[in-house]
Amino acid sequence: MAKKPQIIQQKQIAKTRLFCIEELALKFSNGEERIFERMVSGRSGAVMIIAVTDNKEFILIREYSAGTHDYQLAFPKGLMEEGETIVQAANRELMEEVGYGAKQLTPLKSMSLAPGYFSHQMNLILAQDLYPEKLPGDEPEPLELVFWPIDEIDSLLQQTDFTEARSIAGLLLAKRYLTQEAAF
Repeated sequence: MAKKPQIIQQKQIAKTRLFCIEELALKFSNGEERIFERMVSGRSGAVMIIAVTDNKEFILIREYSAGTHDYQLAFPKGLMEEGETIVQAANRELMEEVGYGAKQLTPLKSMSLAPGYFSHQMNLILAQDLYPEKLPGDEPEPLELVFWPIDEIDSLLQQTDFTEARSIAGLLLAKRYLTQEAAF
């Protein structure tokens, strides 16, 4: 395994309310030096919840996405609050965004998004054994709930508004987990 490069200098070059951009002067073990930039998330991470109903449906949301300036179909997600565990954050976000809590929350995977540039971590959580429970959310408009049958994953993948890589990864990891669970 390669030795991590030495950080010679680290400085903040821009900051927003969500991200901090840093410049890193690095020296690699072979003597090469390079300047890298990275976005450092200012929070504890985030959660994405793949909720499954007793009727064997995924619960998705359709919400406005500023990056594409369009409405996208995705799994509910949100930032973790200070002091929350991954499971607590997932259950809170589920209640805020879809109006359900979950008695069974299973961490599936912690993922990075473009680790060459971002420090942000997204924790994928499978939520089962749902019950009605609503908390006030922070969305600027009501979210559209979409219930999608688990056995129609291929048609979900073909939806033109289901494009977020994290949601696609969550869908496939949940499908694998649920298939293995059903085999026992």
